[in-house]
Amino acid sequence: YPAVARSFYSPTFGRRQSLGEGLEIWRGFYQSIRPTQMGLSLNVDMSSTAFIEALPVIEFVCRLLNRDVRGRPLTDSDRVKIKKALRGVKVRVTHRGNTRRKYCISGVTASATRELTFPVDDKGTLKSVVQYFQETYNYNLQHTSWPCLIVGNQKNPNFMPMEVCNIVEGQRYTKRLSERQITALLKVTCQSPRDRELDILQTVGQNEYEKDPYAKEFGIEISKELACVEARILPAPLLKYHETGRQRNCLPAVGQWNMLDKKMVNPGEVNNWRCINFSRSVQETSVINFCDALAQMCCTHGMIYNSAPIDPPYNATARPDFPDRALKDLNKFARIKLQPQGKALDLLIVILPDSNGSLYGDVKRICETELGIVSQCCLTKHVYNPQRKYLANVALKINVKVGGRNTVLVDALSRRIPLVSDRPTIIFGADVTHPRPGEPNAPSIAAVVASQDWPEVTKYAGLVCAQASRQEIIEEMYKETHDSGGGVIKGGMVKELLLSFYEATGTKPERIIFYRDGVSEGQFYQVLYHELRDSVTFLLTIPTLFQACSALQEDYQPPVTFVIVQKRHRTRLFADNRPNAGHKNIKYENILPGTVVDSSICHPTEFDFYLCSHKGIKGTSRPAHYHVLWDDNKFTADELQTLTNNLCYTYARCTSSVSIVPPAYYAHLAAFRARCYMMDQESSENGAATSNAVQTSRGAGSNSRPVNNANPVPVRPLPAITENVKKVMFYC
Repeated sequence: YPAVARSFYSPTFGRRQSLGEGLEIWRGFYQSIRPTQMGLSLNVDMSSTAFIEALPVIEFVCRLLNRDVRGRPLTDSDRVKIKKALRGVKVRVTHRGNTRRKYCISGVTASATRELTFPVDDKGTLKSVVQYFQETYNYNLQHTSWPCLIVGNQKNPNFMPMEVCNIVEGQRYTKRLSERQITALLKVTCQSPRDRELDILQTVGQNEYEKDPYAKEFGIEISKELACVEARILPAPLLKYHETGRQRNCLPAVGQWNMLDKKMVNPGEVNNWRCINFSRSVQETSVINFCDALAQMCCTHGMIYNSAPIDPPYNATARPDFPDRALKDLNKFARIKLQPQGKALDLLIVILPDSNGSLYGDVKRICETELGIVSQCCLTKHVYNPQRKYLANVALKINVKVGGRNTVLVDALSRRIPLVSDRPTIIFGADVTHPRPGEPNAPSIAAVVASQDWPEVTKYAGLVCAQASRQEIIEEMYKETHDSGGGVIKGGMVKELLLSFYEATGTKPERIIFYRDGVSEGQFYQVLYHELRDSVTFLLTIPTLFQACSALQEDYQPPVTFVIVQKRHRTRLFADNRPNAGHKNIKYENILPGTVVDSSICHPTEFDFYLCSHKGIKGTSRPAHYHVLWDDNKFTADELQTLTNNLCYTYARCTSSVSIVPPAYYAHLAAFRARCYMMDQESSENGAATSNAVQTSRGAGSNSRPVNNANPVPVRPLPAITENVKKVMFYC
C-alpha cells in the first residue's frame, strides 16, 4: 500500500472518485499502537486523500487545464501550471519496448520540443530531440509544439517528450488542492457514524492481524471488535441573557439554542459607523436596505445601534483593485467629521464580492494595523437576500467586536465555578499556524489570547507574532530586550496580556489556566518545557514588569494549569446503547454534546480525557482530546471537564456549543487573521490537503517540523495591531 505517515491507501478500498484536474480520491486506513489504561491498544480509523491519476502525461495535462490542448501550443501560464503540478512526479516511458524505466520530473522546458537540441558527442555535435527519437527509436513525435519534461538531475538533465510518458500509479498529490477539490474531498469522506464504524470493522477483518507473523512473535493478539468504554454526559450550563429580554436565562438543548426573545447580556454601542461597498454588482439601494436590516437586528437583540451612518453608503471610489486608497479616504472623511466632537468611528461595514481573492485580507490588514478601525465584512449574496439567521449571527460578531458580551454562564455570575470563581482567574489560549507546503520561507504565525474579565471569562484580547517557519514553540511568549543603557527589559505576550487583564479588572490574576492548541504528542514536553518555563520566568519577574501596579507583591507567582488541546487525532466514539443488537437495521447517531471519556482509552499514567462538547451535524463527531501537562491548581477530573465543557457554550460567534474550548478556538482565529497581514504570502493555489487525516495549515503538530537553522531565513515582524483594535475581539 502507498503509505502517508501512519495511513495506508489502495484503489481497492472502495470506488475511486475523481477530483478533477487529473486527481482522484483514494480511500485507506490509519493505524497506530497507543498506550492506554487497557494496555497497548490498536487505533484504527478510515482516511482519504488525493492521488494523481495514472494517465498518459498528455491526457493529464488536458485534464489539468480543463480543455483539450493537443492541437495547439501551450501558453506561458499553461506551462507554469503544468510545471507546478508535475514537479516531483514519477513517470514511466513507453517508447523503449519492454524497458519501462521510471523517471522523476524536475521541470518543463521553456522551448517547444521541435526547438530542443542536445550534444551527442565530445565535439559538441547537436541533434534535435525530434531527430533523435526518429533515428534511435523509430518514433515520430506528434506534439512537437509542446515542451518536454525535464527528468534527472540539474547537472545532467534529460529531455523527455510528454507523449512518451505515463504517470506511475500510487503517487499522492502533495500540492494544494483548489477550494472545489477540497469540498469534493470532504463530501466523499463525510461518513455517518454507522458507516464509519462498519468500515473500520471491515478493515480490521480484512487486515487479518491474527495472522501477522510479527504480532505472533511478540505474543500480541488483537480483537476484531471495538473496545467498549464507559462514558458520561455532562449537562449543558445555564446561560444568562439581559434582564430586559423576554427570555433571561437559556438552557441549551443538544448543544444548540437561538436568540429568539433574548438580548445580549452586555450590549455594545455603535454610534458612529459607515459602510463601504467593494461589490460592483450591488446597487446603493440594496446597500441601504441591508444596513437598515442589520441595524434593526442589532437593536432587537439589545445593542445600542444608531440606525443612520455618519455618511451615506460609500460607493464612489470603492474600487476592489485599490482598497488601500478607498479605505484611507473613507477614514480621512470620518475623522474630519468626528474628531472635532472627540469621537471616532465605531464600526465599518464592508461589502465584498462573493469571490474576492485577497481583498478580504487587504481590508482586514489596512483596518486593523493602519487605520485602527473595527470592521465587519459581508458577502454580496447576503446583501441581496439577508436572512434573519444570518443577520443575527452577524450581530453576535459585531457586539463582541465593539466590546460587548453576548452571553455568560449563570454559574460565573453567581461565583459557582470551582477553581475559577473563588479568586481572580485568567484563562489563556494559544495556537500556531504553519505555512502551506510549497512555502518553505513563509513564517509560522503564533497567537495568544487571554480573558480580560472576571468572573465572566468571556472577553478575550489577542496578540499575534511571526516566527521561524514551522516552529511550534511560541518564541515570544517571553522575551528580553535591551534599552539604550544596556539594561534588560523583560516582557513578551504573557506580560502584555496580564497587564491588560490588570487594567481591565483592577486586580492581578491569582490563578492561570492555559489551553494550548496545535501540539502533537511528540512535542508535548518540548512545548511544556519552553512555554511553561517562559511563562513562569515571566511571573517570577512580575514586579519589574508591573511597576505601574503598586499593589503587586514581590513573591507574585500564581498557580498554573497547562492543558494541551488536540483535535487532529484519530480516536472516534460510537454510541453503544444497543445491548446484544446486531449492526443491521440499527440507525447510528452521533454521541451527544457533553460526552466525556476519562478511562480505558486514556493514558495509563497521565491526566487526559476526551470530550465531545458539540453536536455533530454531518459525518462522525470527533471529540477533542485534552491532556493536562501541568496542574498547580490541583483540578479534579470532574472540575476540569465541567469547566471545559461549560466554556464551550460561551463561544461568541454562534448560538451552539463548539468542539474545542473557546480560548484555543480564538487563538486559531487570531493566528489565521494574522496571515492577512502578510502582503507577500503565496497564492492560495499552493499547498496540500488530506481529508480526515487531513493535514492543513491550521497548526497541527504533525505538520510542523524542526527548523533547519543552517541558513535561517530572517522573519519579518508582522505589522502591529492598533491599540484600540487589539483590546476587543477583532478576530471574531
